[in-house]
Amino acid sequence: MMNDTLPPFGPIHPVPIIHFSLEFADAVRRLFQHIRPNVVAVELPNSLRDVVQKGVRRLPEMSVVLYENSKGETIYLPIEPTDPVVEAIRSGIEANVPVHFVDPDLDEYSSYRDYVPDTYAAYRLGVKAYFDIYSREVPPSLKKGLADRRREAGMAYRLQKLAAKYDKILFLCGLAHLEGVRQAFFRPQAEPLEKIKRTGVSLFHLHPDDLPEVMTEYPFLAAIYEYRRHKLPPKPELSKFTVRKKMGILTLMNGGKDTCSEEDALDASIRWSVHHMKPGPVDRQMVSYCLFEQAALHYYQDTGEEVYRWQKRAFFRFSRNYAFMGNRLLPDFYQLLVSARGCVDDNFCYAFWRLGSFCPWQKPQASIATIRITGEMLWLGTRKIHIRRRLPRIKRRPVYVPKKHRMKERRSGEWLEGFADPYICSYPPEDLVIEHYGNFLRTKGSHVLSAEDAVSVPFETTILDGIDMRETVRHIHEGRIYVREFKRIKGGVGSVIVVFDEDKDGERYPYLMTWLGEHDQESDMAFYATDPADHIVGPGICRCTYGGLLMTYPPLRLVDVWGDPEYDWARTKAERLLLAGLEYSIERHVVYIAKKPPRSFIKQVAGRWDKRIVYIPMGQLSPIKLKEVRTLHVLAGKDKRKIAKDHIW
Repeated sequence: MMNDTLPPFGPIHPVPIIHFSLEFADAVRRLFQHIRPNVVAVELPNSLRDVVQKGVRRLPEMSVVLYENSKGETIYLPIEPTDPVVEAIRSGIEANVPVHFVDPDLDEYSSYRDYVPDTYAAYRLGVKAYFDIYSREVPPSLKKGLADRRREAGMAYRLQKLAAKYDKILFLCGLAHLEGVRQAFFRPQAEPLEKIKRTGVSLFHLHPDDLPEVMTEYPFLAAIYEYRRHKLPPKPELSKFTVRKKMGILTLMNGGKDTCSEEDALDASIRWSVHHMKPGPVDRQMVSYCLFEQAALHYYQDTGEEVYRWQKRAFFRFSRNYAFMGNRLLPDFYQLLVSARGCVDDNFCYAFWRLGSFCPWQKPQASIATIRITGEMLWLGTRKIHIRRRLPRIKRRPVYVPKKHRMKERRSGEWLEGFADPYICSYPPEDLVIEHYGNFLRTKGSHVLSAEDAVSVPFETTILDGIDMRETVRHIHEGRIYVREFKRIKGGVGSVIVVFDEDKDGERYPYLMTWLGEHDQESDMAFYATDPADHIVGPGICRCTYGGLLMTYPPLRLVDVWGDPEYDWARTKAERLLLAGLEYSIERHVVYIAKKPPRSFIKQVAGRWDKRIVYIPMGQLSPIKLKEVRTLHVLAGKDKRKIAKDHIW
């Protein structure tokens, strides 16, 4: 922190800032603790002193100061915890240090944006290095105007008055003004001409729905800073919190109320993120990572869909490149939302927005009047993003559509009577779906093997399997076209293993089953799934979810995989299925689909059996199709097939 301070001039300890910036607010808080000043001087007019300090005392509830100038234009001043000026005032009030507002109140001041580097550089380099680079690189013509010189002279005048009384003054001002104030401080200054008193200055409470539009730092980031500013809150146990709305027998017994509201779950995610950040200044990059992780959790709770590793990698790569296009080091909240929608889907974008725009202390009603403000009212250059969680309905002439009603029990326990038959079977329409998908995976495995052995040759008489654009461009100096030829693989593709979840703890998928094909067009199958008794949908009809499955053809060859002692050395259920698939495959190649490849020892075993594992990452397959084939129904007897269509949705 000693190397991050600028040299003082007289008793003045200057802190150049960028307004409404998390990095500079954090730096001001730490410099205040290090310098321990006798007085704080901030770049705000004294005519707003009482109202601004009232708004600062309301924190962490955010407010806005509104007043009109002589032209009747409304001036907007937000009170946010991530503003360095607000942080200086707040630190002074908490430490009982006098706070002086030294900026002259000029009724007419041009509104323009300063050209400054991304403030994240101040976190990495420090405030001093950031200011030195700014002073060296930004032309003076972009820094000053006539009103700016009047303000600098007025601030220097008031600093001279304070310097006569105090020996350690913490002074905050914008980057562009510091050098001008420093030079004017050592020259005699006259009292500035300004507006001494203002009427009609009001303080309003911001509505929580407007925070994402009017706050300069998005609410999730501000909440992280607010929690880190004080003693860390208790670390929450996320398993007790969910954003999913539930209505079951336990909810009704509790009086129709959930034990956990959506706001509680969002606040728990923020507190979890606070505990997963390293000590010291708040790292904006780490905040974005925690926001992604918690949004992915809420997305899973909302939809049951998982955010895959490749989507996570694409999200951060895309958002980084998007930020570079805008001359930023890190993406802003809008760029993060666009990346979330593009790399995952609209439902994930909504979960990301819901958490990123949540502030746990901001309520619709407060002790002062609440105001609704939009970005368009403030000319902030806001950008819109449309999140379509459902397909839009098309208005047209109503047409009668026969409605299929979900069957219900006519009396309690009626459906349980359907389980008297000791034999079980599958549902034929689902058998067709899984068989077709198994054939698709075998074909895809063949293409993967062919692509691995493909060769590129110069075009002569036939284009073979298509033009190889990469090789053609690489040999463009030859003036020839290269074509690709896929070699024919030796040995076909036999067994197919699909692992949705390895279930390492062995608790989520306790149902272990080996099924034999009923005719020569069906494969034998072994799988592990959820307990059928947990979801009864009809008389003798249960619904399960695959954790992993094995398909091998031809049928009527598969012995009980789960009771075979030859596979007892397998570490997981997925490995047991893979070993069975290798042993029962009559072809040399076995397709294995999972989130990660099998361990190297399994590959060695396959080599000793003269088999080869063709690994296909699950991220390369359609998640919609995977979700469709993952559900199965277990019927207690073949007679249930006649009524299954009325109960299976």
